[in-house]
Amino acid sequence: MNPPGDLSYILNHLGEERGQYANAVVPPIWQSSLYAAPTVAAMRAAIADELDQHFYTRGNNPTVAILRRKLAALEGAEDALLFGSGAAAVAAGVLASVRAGDHVLGVQKPYAWTRTLLQRMLPRLGVKTSLVDARDPAVVAAALRPETRLIVLESPNSMTFEQQDLGAIAALARARGIRTLADNSYATPLGQSPLALGIDMVVHSGTKYLSGHADAMVGALCASKAIVREVFEGPYMTLGAVLSPHDAWLVLRGLRTLPLRLERMAATAGRVVDFLAAHRRVRRVYYPQAADYPQPELTKRQLRHANGLLSIDLDTDIAGVERFCDGLKRFLMAASWGGYESLAFPVCGVRDWRGHEHELSVPVSLVRLSIGLEEPEVLIADLAQALDRI
Repeated sequence: MNPPGDLSYILNHLGEERGQYANAVVPPIWQSSLYAAPTVAAMRAAIADELDQHFYTRGNNPTVAILRRKLAALEGAEDALLFGSGAAAVAAGVLASVRAGDHVLGVQKPYAWTRTLLQRMLPRLGVKTSLVDARDPAVVAAALRPETRLIVLESPNSMTFEQQDLGAIAALARARGIRTLADNSYATPLGQSPLALGIDMVVHSGTKYLSGHADAMVGALCASKAIVREVFEGPYMTLGAVLSPHDAWLVLRGLRTLPLRLERMAATAGRVVDFLAAHRRVRRVYYPQAADYPQPELTKRQLRHANGLLSIDLDTDIAGVERFCDGLKRFLMAASWGGYESLAFPVCGVRDWRGHEHELSVPVSLVRLSIGLEEPEVLIADLAQALDRI
């Protein structure tokens, strides 16, 4: 696997027909909800192909179209669709792929709203679901049923960073006529290429690294033209959870610095991981490039680079976790990740888990850290003083 082919061209030039907008270096925001047709025949043609023509911004918008082209190119896809959130992208890909009586197989620790979709919403539509430890392709193969139509993957996941062998699972799925969907938000297209490994649909929460500025909500689905049209003519247009032109413009801005941001965050994260791994108050560091990560060979084979997201299991109780997080001065306490700012997200911050630890699939003492663009010395010093509060 290699990174996308002329990366600087994709990020800075692809899809930007500057001659059409006064040679402006930055594309404009086409803040229009509809587009006029010069004739009835032209209107008829636009309505018949809203995926590729401009008629109504719910279907197509010039600013959004530029971002579509860039993300498809980055993932090596024929086409892409953009949504108002990553959760919407996942839901659209899933809903377009199944019907009543089908079975969906997912990973055991998915993103929370993916879990809600699979375990709560799909059964109401007559779709059966099951979650398995998908780190072993043999476990996935054993869990498949004659009615399985879709496998939903998330490699790595975003709390404890388990990976799945995407190539092996894609091969066994294709042999059985089963579609695959992989969430690539953690790795980004620069770090992993699921489509090149045989996956059918790749989704992103572009709110994270692709945007990188904590000011835009965006989801993406990248796939073949046939699958993209199927999703477009089904849940995309029907449910209307589409990306706004302004948010698309913000993500276009964020993409310009994506390689530099990832490089800086990964370098800082490496130093933070080394510090945390040696600290007496840290039971374990969860990070694909950590020395004790349990899937080192898959990391070397499947992930092209590290990034800035990691988790730590603190050697303390919930009260100690609260003292640690409340004591952080440079890490903001927030739920997302991948922006310029460093964040801390304690599992126990979701609700009071005292007495309910058995309900969690991760330790109650787990804190996820998103490393931003601050100086590594500043972040390490902040973590050190907060750990002392435990």
